[in-house]
Formats: sequence, structure tokens, C-alpha cells
Amino acid sequence: MSKIGKTPIQLKEGTTVTIDQGIVKVSGVKGTSEYQVPSGIVVTMQEGKLIVAPKKKSDREISAVFGLVRASLANIVKGLETGFEKKLELIGVGYRAQMQGSDLVLSLGFSHPVKFRPVDGVQIQVAENVITVSGVDKTLVGEAAAKIRSFRPPEPYKGKGIKYVGEWVRRKAGKAAKAVGAVK
Repeated sequence: MSKIGKTPIQLKEGTTVTIDQGIVKVSGVKGTSEYQVPSGIVVTMQEGKLIVAPKKKSDREISAVFGLVRASLANIVKGLETGFEKKLELIGVGYRAQMQGSDLVLSLGFSHPVKFRPVDGVQIQVAENVITVSGVDKTLVGEAAAKIRSFRPPEPYKGKGIKYVGEWVRRKAGKAAKAVGAVK
């Protein structure tokens, strides 16, 4: 059995969970969400904790998704309690980001501005070339941040582009540095 799947999910004050015929409904500070549990897995509430368990421990198909179900429920609970966020930074001369209504408009050195419209449940804020993507669904937040980064990923020679805050970009020497050390 999965070590992750056996760990109970701790619920904070203000978070309520209702379990009804394989559907887990979670209500928290930031909203509500529901999750359809696969048929071979049982979710129970005990003493302010959610416990996920397989019906049969010997079933290979159920044990394959057992940890996934627990991790998905834990992400839903965490998202509704505190939320998720990813921060991206723009590096490069003339690279800018600004909000126009709900759309993110990026100037990335192309001949045209790049517009990005976030899906429902994802909020974007811009402050001093740092883009903050936030929301209650971890998957949607990660996909939106990855899509924004894909418009101009950081390049290895000058480091220009969009990168996650704290991401380390491996730099390359380039032609000029190689030519200096060459012997004729």
C-alpha cells in the first residue's frame, strides 16, 4: 500500500467535508469543490481527519490510484483553506507585463504583444515584472503558470525570458568566451 495514501488529511477550522455515495464535497474559506472517488476506494471522516482506504488491499488497480486519490483530496483541502500560487519573473530589456481587464498582456520582444486570458478560478497579478498566478486548484494554477512561461522560456546565453522565482537557469559560455581560450 502507498505510504502517501495511508497518511490522514488534517482539516483546519472552518473546513467542512460531506461524503455522499463516492462524492466528497469540501467547503472552505475560499469556496467549495467536489471530487469523485473511484469505486474501489473508501473515504471516511474521523476526529477532524479524512482517511482514505482501499476496499480490498490485494486489488492492483485500486492500489495504483490509492495514493493519487489521497493526494488529490489533500490538494483540494489545502487549496480551499490557503490557496496555491506561483510567481514568475520577467528578465530582459523591454520585457513588460501588465493587466488589461482580466487579460495579461506581455511585451516579450516580439513584433506584437502576447495576450493571455486566464481560465475561471485563476487570478493573475503583476507587480514590478513579477507575475503572480493564484487560485484554489493546484492543477489550474500550475498549467496557467507553465503556459505563461512557455511564451518566452529563459535562454541559456543571456538568461532573458520568463522564469519561476527561485528557478536556476544554467548559463552557457557562448562563442566569444570559447574563442578567447582557443590556441592556433
